[in-house]
Amino acid sequence: QVQLVESGGGLVQAGGSLRLSCTASRRSMTNYAWAWFRQAPGQEREFVSAISWGGGSTYYADSLKGRFTISRDAGKITAYLQMNSPKPEDTAVYYCGAGTRPVPPDMVRSRNGYAYWGQGTQVTVSS
Repeated sequence: QVQLVESGGGLVQAGGSLRLSCTASRRSMTNYAWAWFRQAPGQEREFVSAISWGGGSTYYADSLKGRFTISRDAGKITAYLQMNSPKPEDTAVYYCGAGTRPVPPDMVRSRNGYAYWGQGTQVTVSS
């Protein structure tokens, strides 16, 4: 079983920056595919970004493209979400997901594409 721990959330002013981290409890024998989702109060959890199992492809929600950047470290057990110029509407609990197998393209933006999940980290963007 793999446990994921998110960190880096908190309060940030609109237009600032914040970096979220997600670390797996153990190294995969191969790689991890990573994703970030978020859930605002009263709303459904939505896709934010993903990086492929091989690391060669990244995916973003259309509304976030250009402001957020997903990456992973060379050791491959930590993923990051760099949030630049956040807006108040980005306020949500951010969840990290990971899987040890490649995610089919039609499932990259689905929670079902990832087997492991963290507990979430709160991000609050003030205006």
